[in-house]
Amino acid sequence: MSNRTIITDFLLMGFSEQWEFQILHFMVFLMMYVVMLIGNLLLIILVLMNNHLQTPMYFFLVNLAIVDLGSTTVTIPRSIASALMNIRKISYSECAAQMFFFVFFLSSDLFLLTAMAYDRYVAICHPLLYMSMMKWGTCFQIAGGAWMVGFLNAAIHAGTLFSFPFCSTVIHQFFCEIPHLMKISCVDSKFSEIRVLIFSALLGVVSFMLIIMSYVKIFKTILSMSSVASRQKAFSTCIPHLLVLFLLCGTGSFSYFISNSGSSYIWNEVLAVIYSVIPPIINPIIYSMKNKDIKAALWKFFKSKYYKSKHRTCLILKSN
Repeated sequence: MSNRTIITDFLLMGFSEQWEFQILHFMVFLMMYVVMLIGNLLLIILVLMNNHLQTPMYFFLVNLAIVDLGSTTVTIPRSIASALMNIRKISYSECAAQMFFFVFFLSSDLFLLTAMAYDRYVAICHPLLYMSMMKWGTCFQIAGGAWMVGFLNAAIHAGTLFSFPFCSTVIHQFFCEIPHLMKISCVDSKFSEIRVLIFSALLGVVSFMLIIMSYVKIFKTILSMSSVASRQKAFSTCIPHLLVLFLLCGTGSFSYFISNSGSSYIWNEVLAVIYSVIPPIINPIIYSMKNKDIKAALWKFFKSKYYKSKHRTCLILKSN
């Protein structure tokens, strides 16, 4: 038998080894993570607390918010702790788990965006049939299917990639990302790319084509509307969804090609931040920016908190 080193740990190199840049890394990532937490948790709370927001569209938005919370939580907190304490080592099992859950949440994100495109297609193109086509049972099945396919995709990736031997322990990224793990694999890169990515690529292409087909029909219907107000309302619900889709798919795909082109590590890390961290931060903002229902629920939420706080203060002053 040939000698083979058993790898028990990897080294996540991150953005820089200089202490000043590590502190900057810590502060920026901490700020982004806090903003992401507040935005997505607030969106979930608003939908759960307001009965008029408990519709299929907001049901999928809550699922999207949960996915965003998961995808960032498996990467950002550890990166923050590593930058603060200068700990680069990550165990083999922790790296495998991180990669699995990141792919799981990111894949589910794409399939939920596909479900949201179908929901908007039914709502705009077949408004009279919306309630019969988008029953709660159907919504749960669609969302459950998105989560299950995401789990299957992650299992195939993790099971295949971590069955390969690794020739190095150095990962030039702030988390265990597939292209960088493939770079340090001892197996021929083309062979590993085909085995690891073909299933994911097929699912991604199918999802993307379904979304594009939905929006082609949606925009045809919108342009045929006689009412300007109706067209503006329809566009306001569709444009944010497309922006999130192209940001996620565009930068994610570009990040993979850049990672395999021998480009500088700093560009790989910046692109990874753009597709893995930025969408979860901006999703709650762009989905609620022109949404009157969300704005009204948000105002009601803060107004009730203000009056409760004021009432509690008055009771304390009276008791004293």
